[in-house]
Amino acid sequence: MKVAVTGATGFLGRELVQGLLSQGHAVHVLSRDVPRALGRLPAGVSGSYFDGETALAPDALGGAEAVVHLAGEPVGQRWTKDARRRIHDSRVVGTRVLVEAMKGAGTARRLVTASAVGYYGGARGAEPLTEQSAPGDDFLARVCRAWEAQALEARAAGIHVSLVRLGVVLHPEGGALHRMLTPFRVGAGGPVGSGRQYVSWIHRDDAVALLRYVLEHARLEGPVNATAPHPVTNAGFAHALGHALGRPSVVHVPAFVLKAALGEMAQVVLEGQRVLPRRALDAGFAFQHPELEPALRHLLGTRA
Repeated sequence: MKVAVTGATGFLGRELVQGLLSQGHAVHVLSRDVPRALGRLPAGVSGSYFDGETALAPDALGGAEAVVHLAGEPVGQRWTKDARRRIHDSRVVGTRVLVEAMKGAGTARRLVTASAVGYYGGARGAEPLTEQSAPGDDFLARVCRAWEAQALEARAAGIHVSLVRLGVVLHPEGGALHRMLTPFRVGAGGPVGSGRQYVSWIHRDDAVALLRYVLEHARLEGPVNATAPHPVTNAGFAHALGHALGRPSVVHVPAFVLKAALGEMAQVVLEGQRVLPRRALDAGFAFQHPELEPALRHLLGTRA
C-alpha cells in the first residue's frame, strides 16, 4: 500500500515511516520543506509540498491509497493568542485542506489522523474514559472536536476515517519525558500540583505500532485511544521515573509555579485524564509496554 504521511520527520513520524517501509509499504511525505524531509528519511521516500494552509492539487498525494496525518503545532507552550491560533489552525485548517485533496485525488480510501486525549477535557478526576466518553469543553477539547470533525468530512467520499487520540507519548528524544529527565536526574523531580491527577501515557514504540495497526485494520474506524492500559497518577509517574533513574522524587512542584511558567497551558498537566484504550484491546492489539516502570526502564536503558 502507498501511504502519504504528514509530520513525517516529527517525534512519531520518523519512526512510523521507518516501520511502514519495513513492512513493505511505499511512503510519500507531505512537508513544508520536502528536500529537508527527504534528507532525514530513508531512501525511496517521495514527497510533495504541504503547509497546512494552501490548497493541495490532487496529485500532491502521490497516488496514495491511505493518509496518516500527524502534523500540528506543539501544544506544550504558553498559550498566547497567536499560539492558540497556530494550535487550532494547524490541526483544523490543515485537516480540511488534506481531506479536500483526498476527495479530489480519488485514490485514498483510508485516513488515519492523530487527535489527542485532550478531547475529553480536564478536571475529569479518576473517571475512566473510553472512546464512548463525552468530550470536554476547554480549549484543547474544542480544538480536538473541531479537528476530528474536519477529518470525518472525508466519510462523504467513502473514505474510512480513524481518529487516534494520543496520550502522553514517552521517549527520551522528545516530549514530556525529555523535559522531565534533567530535573529528575539531579534529584529535583517530583509530583506536580496535587499529584492525584492522572497521566495517560504510552511508550513511543506502542504509539507507532498502534498507528500502523489502525492503518492496516479498517474496522478500527472512528476514535481509538492511544494510551497504555494502565494510566497512573502524577505522583505515581514521578515515583516510577525516580525509581527507574535511581534518584529521589520528592521535590513537590506547586501548582502556582507551573501556572507562572506556562499560563493556561499548565492546566493540561495539573488536571490530566484517566484514559483507557478499550477499542485497541478489544481489537486484539498487543501492547509491548503496558506497565509504566518497565516501560521507563526500557526507554532509559536502566535495570531493575
